[in-house]
Amino acid sequence: MNKIYKVALGFGLCTLTLLPACNDSFLDRAPMSDINDAKFWQSENDLRLYVNNFYNEDALLSKQNGWGSIGIYGYDADNGSDTEIRYNPNTRMNGQFAYADATGWDWKILRDINYFLDHYKAVEEKTSFETVKPYVGEALFFRSLFYFDMLKKFGALPIAKTTVTVDSEILFAARSPRNEVVDFIMDDLDQAVSYLSARAGGSYNGRVTKETALALQARIALYEGTWEKYHAGTPFAAPVNKSADFLAKAASAASELMAMGEANGFPALDNVGQEDGYTKLFIQHDYSGSKEVLLWRRYQQGVICNNWTRYSPNGSARGLTKNLVDSYLCIDGTPISAGNPLYHGDASLLDLVKDRDPRLSQIFQVPDEKHYKWKLSSPVTYFWAPAFDGWDLEESCPTGYQIYKGHDYENADSPGGDTGTQALIYFRFGEVLLIYAEAKAELGELTQADLDKSINLLRRRVGMADMKLEGSPDSNFEFANLGYLIQAVRRERKVELACEGFRVDDIFRWAAAGELVVGKRPVGAKLAQWNGFKFADLGPLAETDFSRQEKFDERLAALKTDANGYIDPYANYPSMSDGYKFNLGRDYLQPIPQNELTLNPQLAPNNPGWQ
Repeated sequence: MNKIYKVALGFGLCTLTLLPACNDSFLDRAPMSDINDAKFWQSENDLRLYVNNFYNEDALLSKQNGWGSIGIYGYDADNGSDTEIRYNPNTRMNGQFAYADATGWDWKILRDINYFLDHYKAVEEKTSFETVKPYVGEALFFRSLFYFDMLKKFGALPIAKTTVTVDSEILFAARSPRNEVVDFIMDDLDQAVSYLSARAGGSYNGRVTKETALALQARIALYEGTWEKYHAGTPFAAPVNKSADFLAKAASAASELMAMGEANGFPALDNVGQEDGYTKLFIQHDYSGSKEVLLWRRYQQGVICNNWTRYSPNGSARGLTKNLVDSYLCIDGTPISAGNPLYHGDASLLDLVKDRDPRLSQIFQVPDEKHYKWKLSSPVTYFWAPAFDGWDLEESCPTGYQIYKGHDYENADSPGGDTGTQALIYFRFGEVLLIYAEAKAELGELTQADLDKSINLLRRRVGMADMKLEGSPDSNFEFANLGYLIQAVRRERKVELACEGFRVDDIFRWAAAGELVVGKRPVGAKLAQWNGFKFADLGPLAETDFSRQEKFDERLAALKTDANGYIDPYANYPSMSDGYKFNLGRDYLQPIPQNELTLNPQLAPNNPGWQ
């Protein structure tokens, strides 16, 4: 019989269910049925099996940047941001988030982690600290992931450093301020970095390494540093503004990882100078040989699979926005404008990508006989027109800018539901380079040398002109009160990490919903380019798509446009008549559920706007 522990933690009922082990070595879960502390904590293998559980917790790794169970096409991804939308408006961005929608109050995972940290010393006494410290480092890494996820949702949190029991004082304690929570996370990650071994380009074993811990530390420190800087003076501010400290920590952690790469060639960017190398980075099934991908999830037939290639051929009810595509510069680094000879307008998808940053044509589908639906089909199936005509809205593209990034086109057809093995990226070095540049820019310390070893490496991978330290204001810049450098760095992050699940977090940490969300109704491509479009006109290459025509015409006729002829997906939603109604005084954080406040009144006051 499985042993079950239940502990009320103020934030809800925590349940630790001890499950039998799985046979697969990568997915092994600790053999914790009928666990007996006196018998279990005997060997290094016991620690390894216990820690393996954390790799399979969806609430830890998979949700950190929104990819979830269907990769870039996951429900959360960048949905509801200013860069990517679904066929229906995001309720949180539209001010419709409610108490009942609050998620994440299951603290079972934290109890599992703390239970390990309270018991590993029994193995240390039988072996040595050198034996146990890698597993302690992994546990501290996963505790940091857990607290970061909770911090983003709720801000201030109770800090539980040990296993919570029915007698623990923390059950009815107040929340610690958010900056103290992040200090706690930074301490955990400092230890994790010191305990974990560096991969240094060696073989990949699927486990957290020193490089991964540094990447997470840089990510969290940047998040909190910018949150405290831009929310200062608002109800969401930390009681003590430690913005500069956290930004310095972000730059330091990123710099340490970059120095490791400079010293031994790992980590580094993949596919430098390769045609379509940026696209191919996101469609691999095995990243064991990658220098850029630091941690990823392997899928295997007969063990565990995914299903996002079932949805990606048609964009999975998502579409990029005009806001995003207008953020990509011309190939020489100059802004798009009517007077720029390298800008060919947006009357068609082909015009749009001509002489632009090569990442633009590698992120969405273009009818150029180079973008595939299925490369290995017979005949080859190319992209010709957006999937306005999916079998239902869940299979249709709402904006005309159909996502290509992350679509594994190197198949003959969709592998079907829950049979895919495309790997899931958790951390990649490209993000670390952007963290470094942004942290240094926010600190006022960014130099041309810094740009050359961070952002310009990303640009050179795709053949894009270098970014310069000084530049002219751009009419497409989004922030009225920020200077050129920070805006340019933010734009680079926006285009490099597009569709990877970072944009909503970025909007929130920059306190930027007022400028990027409120009152905005996202639009897509120019609709007129498909008026009179006939698949038959494309000849034999499009023969497999001829059957789409009737439904395509029907769906096309139903699309609405704004006054300038751009597809307006939300034109028929009364709640979006004046754009998103994000509540600036409330919606940056989720509410603490009322039943939790009743259980522990010390958790009050609730988050701003939710009283």
